[in-house]
Amino acid sequence: MEADLQRRIQRYGWDKAALYYENFWQQQLKPAQDKLLELANLQPGEKLLDIACGTGLVSFPAAEKVGPGGFVLATDISDTMVKICAETAKERNLSNLQFKRMDAEQLDASDGEYDAALCALGLMYVPDPIKALKEMYRVIKLGARAVAAVWGQRDHCGWAEIFEIVDRRVATEVCPMFFNLGNRDVLKRSFEAAGFSNVHFEKLNTVLNYSSDEDAYGAAFAGGPVALAYNKFSDQVKNEVHMEYLDSIKSFQKGKGYGVPGQFVVAVGYK
Repeated sequence: MEADLQRRIQRYGWDKAALYYENFWQQQLKPAQDKLLELANLQPGEKLLDIACGTGLVSFPAAEKVGPGGFVLATDISDTMVKICAETAKERNLSNLQFKRMDAEQLDASDGEYDAALCALGLMYVPDPIKALKEMYRVIKLGARAVAAVWGQRDHCGWAEIFEIVDRRVATEVCPMFFNLGNRDVLKRSFEAAGFSNVHFEKLNTVLNYSSDEDAYGAAFAGGPVALAYNKFSDQVKNEVHMEYLDSIKSFQKGKGYGVPGQFVVAVGYK
């Protein structure tokens, strides 16, 4: 797939998913985001860049950690995500936090400008993750750190058939290498290829709990990476993919809900 096409799919897909994302994913992604913030070890007064910020699930707690004397620039490829975050920051009267639409592979930031760079569950979606990591390396100071979280191995993520279910109906190849960074030590080696040293990574096994069929397929389709394709489906096709997806996770059923296994990989590296 051409890189520009993949970027457009991600940009407009997350515009579609933005209004559903936080309701469906806030609790599910919390273990990865908490580990990322732990490894980042943010300090009061630091200047931070948060890449692929989504609805700000990492940006806002990071802003709290760096305090009023610090600053967080949070970026995302989706205009709608950025707009939602900016409105939230205004409602909370936060002055140490700014949101901008920006491509992770071409950051509008000076060399050595930041004390830390974060990317929580965004690297899977960029055409060239190592290029994005090189940009994170470029914009942080000497001795500073970058932290990234990605989804783990495909066979550790019980929801993984979502991509095949969609691709059988529209050949979008939404995320052709989605699980690659979660394999073995690929994320660590990607950090090292981008120039980072003293790279440390941890794998977290988790369970994604859904209380109903609607919650399970709502997260997978309306609030996730296939939202652009999903929104083009007819009601009949939407019903078909819902049933196929529920069939793919039926072994994880718990009463009326589901406990779907998942895995995250979180890495930290230093400049």
